[in-house]
Amino acid sequence: MEPVAKLRGIRQGYRRRDVIVDLDLDIRHGVLGLLGPNGAGKTTLLRTLATVVPPKRGAITISGVPVDSRRATMEARRRIGYLPQHFGYYPGFTVYDFVRYSAWLRGVPAREADAATREAIGFVDLTDRSRAKLKSLSGGMIRRCGIASAIVGRPQLVLLDEPTVGLDPAQRLEFRSLVRKLKDDRVAVVLSTHLVEDVAAVCDDVVVMAEGRLVWRGDPEALREVAAPDAEGDSPLERGYMSVLAAQGAVA
Repeated sequence: MEPVAKLRGIRQGYRRRDVIVDLDLDIRHGVLGLLGPNGAGKTTLLRTLATVVPPKRGAITISGVPVDSRRATMEARRRIGYLPQHFGYYPGFTVYDFVRYSAWLRGVPAREADAATREAIGFVDLTDRSRAKLKSLSGGMIRRCGIASAIVGRPQLVLLDEPTVGLDPAQRLEFRSLVRKLKDDRVAVVLSTHLVEDVAAVCDDVVVMAEGRLVWRGDPEALREVAAPDAEGDSPLERGYMSVLAAQGAVA
């Protein structure tokens, strides 16, 4: 089956500094966990995939269509949902207003926008708060609202950058349930996180980045199996992750 997204030879950076170097990656249906230390290039990779910034070099294909022109970029954005770690919103907006605005930004046709907005709000179990202003919501509800804004209009690729930062354990469990629902909907999800427990709970596939390169890929069980006997970590998966970084001379 054709990948939902393909990256080939991606080089990305700012001014003369390269953050991502010659990266190849296929993304298929399911949940791909993106692990790596600070500065590894995870956020830059998600921003590049989301077409926020074009790559300095290389090619991106979304749903079989090369993203190689302004028109192709606008079309690709309709198929991509992106939730940055720190996303902005107007505190006076209601949940409905915010998600409807996100639908407009993505180019959801006006005749479909209301139904798509209500569907996304229902997906994250905020229907009873759809008229509540964002400034009145808890941190967990704000995150759920952000996920609704990322999935409105049923994008084929959903990019989540550190979505559980600041959430308490109960809220993280709610988040994992939402990601499992996305997986059941045949959506390709890329989850960038520092929390290895989230990867263990919801991811089918894992990529480890270090210094702008992909240095390891496999499923969570394979990551557990590469753990060195003396590796640091409180779980087999953490020890496997730390072993991969140690082999690259990287520090988490």
